[in-house]
Amino acid sequence: MSELIRPSTVLPGVRTSFNVRTEDGIDLVGEIARPIEKSTGSILALHPLPTAGGMMDSHVFKKAANRLPAMGGINVIRFNTRGTTSEAGTSSGHFDNAISERFDVEAMINYCFDELKLENLWVVGWSFGTDLALKFARDKRIQGLILLSPPLRFSTDEDLNWWSTDGRPVIALVPEHDEYLNPDAARQRFAPLKQISIIAVEDAKHLWVGEPAVYRVLSEITQVIAPDHLPLPQEY
Repeated sequence: MSELIRPSTVLPGVRTSFNVRTEDGIDLVGEIARPIEKSTGSILALHPLPTAGGMMDSHVFKKAANRLPAMGGINVIRFNTRGTTSEAGTSSGHFDNAISERFDVEAMINYCFDELKLENLWVVGWSFGTDLALKFARDKRIQGLILLSPPLRFSTDEDLNWWSTDGRPVIALVPEHDEYLNPDAARQRFAPLKQISIIAVEDAKHLWVGEPAVYRVLSEITQVIAPDHLPLPQEY
């Protein structure tokens, strides 16, 4: 008999911890959650601001790892950026205001392709993680970016222009009540990035609190990577 999916629900999958060394000698801790059956694609999750409590277990990404392998056949790769702690452990180094985090992002992308041999990889950033994605996730092997609650705090017009010239898809989910960048402001700020798709999400806030908000985010990710798996079940 199926049960309602709740915030604490963990669906079947294969979950494996890992450690990755960056070019500048930082040790990153992380986890990959794989589907038991054949995968449809993969996401590399870049978490919110560590100085405000962001980490690989920030709730949307934790729930993605707990659900998407089973629901969408999607591999979910999470890790702590330098100096960040979660239940999985602490990555070495110190927070560096989206400067040396470049090495973290580049090391993780290389790990996804060179060691994990993943295909159809998208980078999904949330808040601070969207800035890391726009600035550093430029490897030609990734398919594109999915941005959750982008504040454009560290990103510049130069970053947006780079993606516009590159041409790969960039999808931004912008909460209606986001206190950092609401949909109207996002349309103005993202104007240099010609191909961006801005999805305004009604009634949502920056932190995507509540199951309806989480379900919407996971559905939008699945729409990009594995649309045949929609609609996502609400019972399992």
